[in-house]
Amino acid sequence: MVDLLNIGRSGVIAYRNALSTVGENVANAQTEGFVRRKIVLSEAPTGISNLGERPGAFFSGVSPGIVERAWNEYRAGDVSTGLADAGRGEARLRWLSKAEEATGNGALGVGTQMGAVFNAGDALASDPASAVRRAAFLSAVDGTTEAMKTTARALSAVSDGIATETQANVAALNGDLKSLVAVNEQISRTSAGSSQRAQALDDRDRLIASISGRIGIDTRYDAVGRATVTVADAPGRVLASVTEAASVEAVVGATGAIALVTRSETGQTALPITSGTLSGLVDVSTTVADRRSALNTLAVDFAAALNDWQAAGVTDAGAPGDPILTGTDALSIARAPTATAAALAVASPPPAGATRGVANGNALALATVRTTSGLEQRWSGGVTGLAQAVTVARAESNAANARRDAAEAALDSGSGVDLDYEASELLRFQQAYSASAKIIQAARDTFQTILQLF
Repeated sequence: MVDLLNIGRSGVIAYRNALSTVGENVANAQTEGFVRRKIVLSEAPTGISNLGERPGAFFSGVSPGIVERAWNEYRAGDVSTGLADAGRGEARLRWLSKAEEATGNGALGVGTQMGAVFNAGDALASDPASAVRRAAFLSAVDGTTEAMKTTARALSAVSDGIATETQANVAALNGDLKSLVAVNEQISRTSAGSSQRAQALDDRDRLIASISGRIGIDTRYDAVGRATVTVADAPGRVLASVTEAASVEAVVGATGAIALVTRSETGQTALPITSGTLSGLVDVSTTVADRRSALNTLAVDFAAALNDWQAAGVTDAGAPGDPILTGTDALSIARAPTATAAALAVASPPPAGATRGVANGNALALATVRTTSGLEQRWSGGVTGLAQAVTVARAESNAANARRDAAEAALDSGSGVDLDYEASELLRFQQAYSASAKIIQAARDTFQTILQLF
């Protein structure tokens, strides 16, 4: 009789736990990172009865059951890789597109404005005495310097945005690494097969997904499920162990180029990465820094070309031409205060024995400067190269996103919650619970009948 009551009681407890597990699955069906639980029920340990039967000769009921997660380590690894590749692709596409916008070659762009200067020089050569055409030439020069300044400021803003996003991602990464160490400790304190262990493992997987989206990682798990995370491109570099987390820092250079390092008591060490959002940000920061450097070089060369051309001619008063432009980079380039319409050296110097040179001789030479300097072609090539980089980045991002989505779908197919399946499990466990309750009822009725016999 006691055995019958124990059997019924064990069934009620076991199936109550099973119903609780199903309820947890249903409640978290839309929770990101939740892994479906299943309860594993087995026969309760068999003991030796007072009548001396052999062990296993009688049924002792159902064990309370252990909670298992429907999780696949290999599919989770594919998701981690997919998140890293997609993070890099999205970051590169986002900021390369902004850099392309900053260097746009529309009507007010650097390339168009430089072309306007040389076009105005051709017009001036056809009528060197025209005050209108001299003013138009200087206006085109002003337009070019303003275009360079505007582009330089826009590219600087892009660099600042990249740096800000990088610092935010580094802070989040360091927070996730520390949290993972704490979760590892929590996993150690929970019992195997418990709901608390399952929840801790869910937290672990969410943190690993967040980390892998920012930096490409490899993950190893010990026997109890604690994770050790290393850099995918440097397997020996541990970012988070079961007891300690590394400290990652972003170092922003004067040009806006960014490098990642890990900080320790002995100093800092470069962190090589080729995937993850931070990888994309580091990569595009270098691209934008190169474009800023190219613009500064172009500004200096443009100023030198015009100043050399001006110095080769003479003004209407016969004086050598003074510099038209001053400045050492795209932000500081500007028309010199002395560069007025009257001070333009459009005439060529007089040849030996003559008192006057050709009135438009130097103005005509500006066409040669346009050809030999290649300033417009250099800028056009940079703009085209950036546009091509955006196209490539978009294709890579789309492909990486597709791979990530496929990996997540594969993982979700095994670990996600199917409400139809959970509904069938709910009915099954409800019936089992009801049957166990009836066993208790039968035992009570039987015991009551026996008592009434006496």
